[in-house]
Amino acid sequence: QVQLVESGGGLVQAGGSLRLSCAASGLTFSNYAMGWFRQAPGKEREFVAAISWNVLITYYHDSVKGRFAISRDNAKNTVYLHMNSLKPEDTAVYYCAATRTAVVRSEKWYDYWGQGTQVTVSS
Repeated sequence: QVQLVESGGGLVQAGGSLRLSCAASGLTFSNYAMGWFRQAPGKEREFVAAISWNVLITYYHDSVKGRFAISRDNAKNTVYLHMNSLKPEDTAVYYCAATRTAVVRSEKWYDYWGQGTQVTVSS
């Protein structure tokens, strides 16, 4: 049974930082590209960042480029999202996801999803 468990969310002031973690189990982690998505209240879920299995390729949504960084540790079966210079508009539930395809932005290609972790940025 595949499980993706996010952690690290919380309440932070604008300009602050958070690091999200996503621990994977039940799959061969190094065979999967990983992605982070987010969903704000009343909005559709959107792509945030993705990383290839070998960390050579990363993609970011334009709104987070230069502020967020995705990384992974295949030895720990964990993917991270380092979030800096947070803004109120970053407030959302953040989800990690795994895909057997090449690293992609579209959520339709992702096979497994976590339950999400809430990030709230106060102004």
